Amino acid sequence: MTQQRTSTAPFARVDRASYGYNTKQVDQFLAKARAIYTSTEQSPKSLSSRDVREMTFDAVRGGYQPQEVDAALDRLEDVFAQQERDALIAAKGEDAWLAQIGRLSGVLRARLHRPDGERFRRPRRNARSYQTADVDALCHQLLDYFEQDKPLSVDTVRRAVFGSARGKEGYEEQQVDAFLDRVIELMAAID
Repeated sequence: MTQQRTSTAPFARVDRASYGYNTKQVDQFLAKARAIYTSTEQSPKSLSSRDVREMTFDAVRGGYQPQEVDAALDRLEDVFAQQERDALIAAKGEDAWLAQIGRLSGVLRARLHRPDGERFRRPRRNARSYQTADVDALCHQLLDYFEQDKPLSVDTVRRAVFGSARGKEGYEEQQVDAFLDRVIELMAAID
């Protein structure tokens, strides 16, 4: 259940009995991101789109509504990715940016072209893993996006949910998550 947003809070809060994101951590992170983004200094950024994507907050009772914060972080990640792309083009030219995109795309597409059921490692016995069919279905969508220009939103990848499996019945969660982070990085850079 979600409580109403107060006039000073940037996000709605969950009710006092439910868990949401730690409000102080969220507010501090967003203040830091805003300060870095609006800075006119030419010094290297101390926050990247990857930092935004990997940011986590503690769960606390009565915290900010997670879906609202996650949506804001997605928009912030896109802004930082655009800024990083523009900075690379300004510093080294569009050819350098295209070369970087080409390298990353090549690595990702090579894994996507592996046969169903063989794209990722199988975890050790009894470890949590993702259903191979679910992950492979998203991989097919990604191939269509990269090679046939079929529409696919970066948010579809960000919000992908896979059924759980046990051990060698599924793909290793950590490897799939790392791969999808790189896919998101590429999609945010080119969209």
